[in-house]
Amino acid sequence: MRSPFDQTLQAPPEAHEALRCLFGFPGFRGVQEQVVARVLAGGSTLAIMPTGAGKSLTYQLPATLLPGTCVVISPLIALMHDQLRSAAANGIAAATLTSVDADWRETINRFRAGELDLLYVAPERASQPQFRELLEAGRVALFAVDEAHCVSEWGHDFRPDYRLLRPLMDAFAAVPRLALTATADHRTRADIVQQLGIPAEGMIVAGFDRPNIRYAARHRDSAVRQIAALMAEQPGPGIVYAPTRKKVEDLAQKLAQTTGRKVLPYHAGLDPAVRADNQARFVASEDMVIVATIAFGMGIDKPDVRFVAHAGVPKSIEAYYQETGRAGRDGDPATALMLWAAEDFARARHRLGEVDPARREGERQRIEAMAALIESGTCRRAILLRHFGEDPPATCGNCDNCLDAPALTDATELARKLLSAVYRTGQSFGFGHVEKVLTGVADDRVVQRGHDRLSVFAIVPGAEAPLLKPLARLLQARGSLVPTEHGGLALGGDAREILQGSIPVMLALPPRSERKARRSRGEGGAAVNPVADPLFDALRALRRELAQDAGVPPYVVFHDAVLRDMAARRPASLAELGALPGVGARKLEAYGGAFLAVIRQH
Repeated sequence: MRSPFDQTLQAPPEAHEALRCLFGFPGFRGVQEQVVARVLAGGSTLAIMPTGAGKSLTYQLPATLLPGTCVVISPLIALMHDQLRSAAANGIAAATLTSVDADWRETINRFRAGELDLLYVAPERASQPQFRELLEAGRVALFAVDEAHCVSEWGHDFRPDYRLLRPLMDAFAAVPRLALTATADHRTRADIVQQLGIPAEGMIVAGFDRPNIRYAARHRDSAVRQIAALMAEQPGPGIVYAPTRKKVEDLAQKLAQTTGRKVLPYHAGLDPAVRADNQARFVASEDMVIVATIAFGMGIDKPDVRFVAHAGVPKSIEAYYQETGRAGRDGDPATALMLWAAEDFARARHRLGEVDPARREGERQRIEAMAALIESGTCRRAILLRHFGEDPPATCGNCDNCLDAPALTDATELARKLLSAVYRTGQSFGFGHVEKVLTGVADDRVVQRGHDRLSVFAIVPGAEAPLLKPLARLLQARGSLVPTEHGGLALGGDAREILQGSIPVMLALPPRSERKARRSRGEGGAAVNPVADPLFDALRALRRELAQDAGVPPYVVFHDAVLRDMAARRPASLAELGALPGVGARKLEAYGGAFLAVIRQH
């Protein structure tokens, strides 16, 4: 007899049948089948799967086959409601039990009567004694803990309420547990299985690669201009992350004025009704851009986001991976653009003083990992994947450094000159002054302070002078230079080792052809209708109309990929339409006739 943790365990025939009938898919993707098989065999599992890999299917499908209700613990109400819409569209009996649900009495009665496949709750509610009493009055088939990295203090988004879930699940010891996350390094994984009571051998780690996302990082010189250029190349929906509420408002207003696109803000300072309306409009839109703080995104599962842009550096590799992972969940090409500046890293290091000492070293390591990602001239995807313990190829062919390899120059000696000048001028002047000293500009300020008589005066020749500014940014990003209280620069981090010549400094220079190449190939996005097929446009218009009538986002009806299949294959009957991937029995019944009618017209 095979163990429920057998890596080769296959899902039973009824799971494949449910996959086809309910979800419209001919087969499982990636490790989905392993996870589903373990759940159906009664084994507790930690599944680490990239965003867009279909994590929700791994508990939604078993929930339709197991006797009882799958209790899904999810961190945000908006995320639960989004999952609820998708489940209902596939004919799955689901409900949420949240503070904003007016039908909570009906939901409780349906659970007790065994009428629910899925019950979504927040961790704050799940940890209460009253909720445990409710579960004892019904039948629980499975506990599914979404965003499971929130349980770990080593994770990038720790939430104390997740630590209270173990006693609840221990009270139902015979019920299997499924923990799901897209972002967890080795230390976080070990903590998750310990905190949630999952056997270490019950861990399934899928690949972290999102090959359809093109990663790019550039120095931020004008966020509005740089993001507007990206929007011009990407007509589909997009998310722009900004570090503060003020920056969110400013960027949203200027991008709307600059591009003529619909751009709305989202942050916790907005009136709750306005914030909810802006999110709902974005979820339902096929071309809107939303500018938001990082609070936005966990609450949606919008598959057709074509780009994610960061107007500042995320707080960690894990956060960056999760936030960029909100692009291209439908598998179509998407872009992740990060704009960075030295002050981003200076602020992050300054905030370390406010962090609990027990977590400070971990936070410092996260900053260093982000600095390594932006300063590298090598494949960015490889850096990301290595961070999560994978052994990727040296190049991916779909990031800025692979597509337009930057020139790498050994800037060790120039870095020593720059650090020496900062030290000899007293570690109290900004870059502009230090640059003048190094390049021999004897203005009044330099002369008055006697800096024209220093050994570092005029030691940088004209050919090297243009490298000083990008080098200073690089050294600040890695912490070798740190800002002083009054805006000057001081030595920090590994500056001493660089000065001693024991650490090399390689500087990546953006290729001169970058702008031309970018114009010719775009930024990694694909046209929604690549062959300009009028049938596809007509199907999209019908989808929009049906979605409005049903009060759901267009992607809940069908994804763009399904519409492209319809336009290409032109099915002539319900049977042929139902054979297309993504067309389940419930959707075929609800929408099949309308789509066939449009296809016949063309």
